[in-house]
Amino acid sequence: MSRRELDAAGILDPRLRAAYTACRELHAYHGRTYFLATRLLPPAKRPFVHALYGFARHADEIVDEIGRGRTPQQRADELARWGDRVLADLARGHSQDPIAGALVDTSVRFAIPHELFADFLASMRMDLTISEYPTYADLAVYVHGSAAVVGRQMVHVLGTTDPADLPEALDRADDLGVAFQLANFIRDVAEDLDRGRVYLPLDELERFAVRRADLERRVLTPQIRLALEFQVRRVRQLQARAEPGIALLGPAAQPAIRAASELYCGIVDAVEAIDHQVFDHRATVGSAFRVRVAGAAWLRARAARLRALPA
Repeated sequence: MSRRELDAAGILDPRLRAAYTACRELHAYHGRTYFLATRLLPPAKRPFVHALYGFARHADEIVDEIGRGRTPQQRADELARWGDRVLADLARGHSQDPIAGALVDTSVRFAIPHELFADFLASMRMDLTISEYPTYADLAVYVHGSAAVVGRQMVHVLGTTDPADLPEALDRADDLGVAFQLANFIRDVAEDLDRGRVYLPLDELERFAVRRADLERRVLTPQIRLALEFQVRRVRQLQARAEPGIALLGPAAQPAIRAASELYCGIVDAVEAIDHQVFDHRATVGSAFRVRVAGAAWLRARAARLRALPA
């Protein structure tokens, strides 16, 4: 992380600077799209977004990567130990953990409710015990913790132009976070099957005469295509519902979040571009599209920062 960003954010303690830098490295390596959008934020905000990502990514690695070769119970135990330490550190207001140190500092600075982190950890635990969701209402419990709370954390960091708009901005952040998560579920059907999971609600699949066994054959049928099209429509509906909330954020933050919306929800456009062949291909947002969206957002972000300068 650049010294300029840390200095701009008022992060002066060497231990905290190291923790924020570790979170940035996780973000740069694992979250290319999100990292790109974060680069559009004012430098003083970027370290705190890296801290949120670093916490989420480390928990996810315990569940899906670091824990490979170990039983779900062993991974659950490690997640519980680490998560309990983080929650205790949040309550104390300081942490020695090389990742959580940045998160705790961010939470203190922006008064982020601790239950948002507890809910995230609860959803990560669900990944170790739940392999499918009978209904969308069941899935909504998971995506609240895995995605909606992340949007809420971001709103606390970025702030709203009018404090009275905070409740509405938080609700619309729920919609955008869930849209991002559902777009990933659509793209990652095959990858999730490899992990023994199906995130598409079973009752909604059944509307189109699709069962889990049909997905596990990994052959795109007309029925599966219709089921995926239904999920794509939901992503776009959530994205549209979230749009007014972006306008409630501080002007300097809006271009970055709008770019993130275009890039993440653009995943479903990529799924359509491969004719929903999610078993044979991984839908990706093209480099040209990424550059175009990021370039336009950079110009808007720069203009917003110039307008904010004192006359």
